[in-house]
Amino acid sequence: MAEVFPWQQALWQQVAGRRQHAHAYLFHGPQGIGKRALAEGLMALLLCQKPHASQACGQCKSCLLLKAGSHPDNFVLEPEEADKPIKVDQVRDLVAFVVQTAQQGGRKVVLIEPVEAMNVNASNALLKSLEEPSGDTVLLLVSHQPSRLLPTIKSRCQQIACPQPTPAQSQEWLAEALPDIDQGERDELLSLAAGSPLMALSLQAQGVREQRALVTEGIKKLLKQQQSPTQLAEAWNAVPLLLLFDWFCDWSHLILRYQLTQDEDGLGLADMRKVLQYLAQKSRQSHVLEMQAWILEQRQKVMGKANLNRVLLLEALLAHWLQLPGAR
Repeated sequence: MAEVFPWQQALWQQVAGRRQHAHAYLFHGPQGIGKRALAEGLMALLLCQKPHASQACGQCKSCLLLKAGSHPDNFVLEPEEADKPIKVDQVRDLVAFVVQTAQQGGRKVVLIEPVEAMNVNASNALLKSLEEPSGDTVLLLVSHQPSRLLPTIKSRCQQIACPQPTPAQSQEWLAEALPDIDQGERDELLSLAAGSPLMALSLQAQGVREQRALVTEGIKKLLKQQQSPTQLAEAWNAVPLLLLFDWFCDWSHLILRYQLTQDEDGLGLADMRKVLQYLAQKSRQSHVLEMQAWILEQRQKVMGKANLNRVLLLEALLAHWLQLPGAR
């Protein structure tokens, strides 16, 4: 079965030890804390023919089929491509699966992740199956952003808030996962991942620190008028759009925080502290608030998988940023 992480043990015992399960669970919490692993562990337990001590046996026919990815009573629904929505046709395939009879004579289990990737039409197509699943079917929904879900989706599930690891647990787990980097680098990764260790591991795999260095260096050149918004928008082509907007949203927040507190220790990672302090000192607070509101609005569009022109959007973002200093 999937790994149950140390910070999940108490919740796992609570959920896995139930004699009777809900027809639908919604596991929610920040990305990168192990919600998918928890759901997969429960999926394995629910499908296992010989569970023992609240664990799937891993040896029965059902467990072996699940491990091979060919269990006929298991359905996993996720975007066909990364950062793309779950389509209504995919949900219709799920609905057709739910009404079938279990081929192994036990439960059918559905896993959906991330649930917020479904648009309104896809969500509505799921409602009937979610309210009254056919036979002994359990639906496991995983959400990183439950606030984006339809109330009708949330109300039909038993909601389970997944625990976040403590800083010490995150450090210990990441040290085992990334033994070849030092603690300072792990601290930086965890900061970029908002403390989520699995997200930190994913960011390391995608080269986030190199991407971050490219972006911060570009911003410094932009403010010195050594590079234009157009040049930077093209140079950042390999950096995920949502990651860029996360950083700019965080930076605008830190500028405002410094304007209010003058606390240099609250300026975030060292790579942008001097830039943010300079912008905080040279910018009108109302102007920073306007820019932050614009960034948040565009970030919502990015999160909603809107069809955006990436280059034009980044040019607009950098134009806003460039106008900050001197706007007092």
